[in-house]
Amino acid sequence: MKILVINCGSSSLKYQLIDSETEQVLAKGICERIKLDGVLEHQIPGKEKIKKELPMPDHNAAVRIVLDYLTDSSFGAIRSLHEIDAIGHRVVHGGEKFASSAVINEEVIEAIAACNDLAPLHNPANLIGIRACKDLMPNVPQVAVFDTAFHQTMPPYAYMYGLPYEYYEKYKVRRYGFHGTSHSFVSKRTAELLGMDIENTKIIVCHLGGGASICAVDGGKSVDTTMGLTPLEGITMGTRSGNIDPAILDFLCDKEDKSLKEIMEVLNKKSGVLGLSGRSSDFRDINKGIAEGSKRCEIAMQTFCYQASKFIGGYVAAMNGVDAVVFTAGVGENDPLVRKLTCERLAYLGIEIDDEVNKLRGEEVKISTEASKVPVYVVPTNEELAIARETVALI
Repeated sequence: MKILVINCGSSSLKYQLIDSETEQVLAKGICERIKLDGVLEHQIPGKEKIKKELPMPDHNAAVRIVLDYLTDSSFGAIRSLHEIDAIGHRVVHGGEKFASSAVINEEVIEAIAACNDLAPLHNPANLIGIRACKDLMPNVPQVAVFDTAFHQTMPPYAYMYGLPYEYYEKYKVRRYGFHGTSHSFVSKRTAELLGMDIENTKIIVCHLGGGASICAVDGGKSVDTTMGLTPLEGITMGTRSGNIDPAILDFLCDKEDKSLKEIMEVLNKKSGVLGLSGRSSDFRDINKGIAEGSKRCEIAMQTFCYQASKFIGGYVAAMNGVDAVVFTAGVGENDPLVRKLTCERLAYLGIEIDDEVNKLRGEEVKISTEASKVPVYVVPTNEELAIARETVALI
């Protein structure tokens, strides 16, 4: 089967066409600046990347452009749209409705829309992509793969907040967690590397990127995770504050004479590593700043790694043990300093990092020494492949 994987944002659309039998990427790309001037980047493996400015007044136009390029005689991957057997969509928030992926119908679309207020930046955009594909390929089955679904196995004591219970009953205010597709994919692969049945493993997955979350995976199931009702909770991230004293919001509204909405904008887009360093949310820039002697960059790096270490330690307690710690996503896969600083505080677990191996970037590798009592791995995530696999399983 050939599966088209769509990840639709408010002004962008990422895509991959995957052959499910070989799990090879046949084509991939991204449409950016939708509703503005429109830019397409499209690539067939082994060929030069194509970048073109094209009118994209809406997501329907972007989907049409993608389909045109996928079937183009010169730089396409298929001869006709009839070769696309199914479409898998990344959907950020499924609330409590979805504990697994779902074949998309009107009922599923309504349920996704009902979660819009829980993910106002993501779910409406995801729905736009679903509806655009439905309009242009009405007979092709579609599947929704939810970021939150993997975490629906968390027990109530892990997902409930210390708020009046009525807020959960009325508004479903609770911890949902995100990056579930990545945490699921990486934990399964780590179990294979351990040579263990995943049902007998305790794995801590550190998905560290611009957005970052850590997950305790016990027996292949999520039992706790750092992100909450929204992706703002947890460790300090690229531009997000992570956990803070809730009273800070009222304090800053008063001191800065700003609205709650304006302060939330600060917490989401101007805080985290960017806010602390004053330089960038990109860890490559933070590493460069540290090399140049920037104290603020050093503080930003240390804060990020310190908080990651604390959550890892907490999740060892939550699972009453750990078989492996694994790093993934852009920062986790490519930043040796982040991995080193995070693991230094885990020496009490008998963790020992091989500094030479840890220098590798973007590779699947064991970065702990043979003497380390707990193995530490780097496993590149592949959310698109995970979505394709889910789509095939349901279709």
